[in-house]
Amino acid sequence: MATIKIDVVTAERVVYSDNVDIVIAPGIEGQLGILPQHSPLMTMLKPGELIAKKGNEEFSLAVSGGFLEVRPDRVIVLADSAERAEEIDLTRAEEAKKRAEKRLEKTYTPEVDNARAEAALRRSLIRLKVATRRRRRRPEV
Repeated sequence: MATIKIDVVTAERVVYSDNVDIVIAPGIEGQLGILPQHSPLMTMLKPGELIAKKGNEEFSLAVSGGFLEVRPDRVIVLADSAERAEEIDLTRAEEAKKRAEKRLEKTYTPEVDNARAEAALRRSLIRLKVATRRRRRRPEV
């Protein structure tokens, strides 16, 4: 079976790079499924879960936006930030979620930027989703 190369990079590092069977990405207009020999395209990503499948394995990453370029043999993700599921600290993500929810509970004041609080809440919810999905799929040792 043909594969497609995926490179997920941020300004700091290469987060993930491998040949995979399919990439599922959170495009700004909906989920994108990308198979080998996909037509070239370029789009923005919204915060969400990026999934790469290789055989029976599935790799999840939490991305907070960025750009995706598809070529027939390669997918390049330039992410604002990206974390592999196993890198996510559940406790820290839960604390960030609570902080953002607390900020949003307050009535609007110049000190509370609702848009930033909503974005922080979305990021923490995505991180929690990606991390908990991976932990549920992983067999107990």
